[in-house]
Amino acid sequence: MQFGRIYEEFEVGAIYKHWPGKTVTEYDDHLFCLLTMNHHPLHLDVNYAERTTDFGKNVVVGNYVYSLLLGMSVPDVSGKAIANLEIESLRHVAPTFHGDTIYGETTVLDKTPSKSKSDRGIVHVETIGYKQDGTIVCIFRRKVMVPTREYIDARGGEQPGRPEPTPREKK
Repeated sequence: MQFGRIYEEFEVGAIYKHWPGKTVTEYDDHLFCLLTMNHHPLHLDVNYAERTTDFGKNVVVGNYVYSLLLGMSVPDVSGKAIANLEIESLRHVAPTFHGDTIYGETTVLDKTPSKSKSDRGIVHVETIGYKQDGTIVCIFRRKVMVPTREYIDARGGEQPGRPEPTPREKK
C-alpha cells in the first residue's frame, strides 16, 4: 500500500479519491470541540441548536471537517511530505451534521520543482469534501513540499530505519 507520493508521481489534473469515508458522530464532534476549546453551543448544546439556529440541530465544527479531510488526503498526497507549506484557501460550503458521512477527493492543480534544491518540489492541490448525498461541505487548497526519488534514495529508501523482525526461537 502506498503512503504518499514522490514528486515524479504527481500529474497535473490527477484526481485522488480518498477512501474510506468517515461517518461523523456526536462524540467525534464534541471531543474535537473540547480538545480545541471551542465551546460554542451550536456544536455542544442540542437545546440551544434546536431553539435558536436555522438548522434546528447541532452543526459539526468546521475545523473538524477540515482536519478530517486533511487526514484523509495524507496517504494520497502528503504521506511523504517534507513540509506542508501553505493553506491557500479554506471554504466551508455547507453544514455537516452528526451522522453525515464525509468523503474526500484531491485534484493536483500544479507542480513546480524547487528553485533551491533539486531533491524536492512543490505540489499544489485542491481537496473537496462532500457528504453521502454528494453535497460539497468543504474545499481547500494547499501547497506541499514533497521529495523526489533522489531525496528518498539518499535517505535509505521508502522506509528508512524500519527494523527487520528477529527470527523466532524454535521450541
